[in-house]
Amino acid sequence: MTRASVRRFLIALATASTLCLLLSDTGAAATAGPRPTTHRVVIDSLRFDPQLLTVKAGDTIVWVNHDPFPHTVTAEGKSFDSHEIAPGQSWKYTARKAGEFAYACMLHPTMKATLRVE
Repeated sequence: MTRASVRRFLIALATASTLCLLLSDTGAAATAGPRPTTHRVVIDSLRFDPQLLTVKAGDTIVWVNHDPFPHTVTAEGKSFDSHEIAPGQSWKYTARKAGEFAYACMLHPTMKATLRVE
């Protein structure tokens, strides 16, 4: 085998390897769904902010209590319930089921908001 033919063989091998890697990466990206996202709801001044949050199934929501007293994040029907979140603490929930979920603070029933899961 000549030096030139070895060189052509190595170039062809490198090109084929690169092409295989590109095709396998493209296939993986095409079949993978969107990555889950983390959303934040701030509890401050006896309010949930935002009061309406739309997320995708699989996303995580973190409620952060900035008030100087505890709150809860309790869905109607109790499909999720944080129990008491102390001042300066947070609670996270991963949304699995699509739908619209009204929730409130059980300690302060006028605090209401909605989580929409698509």
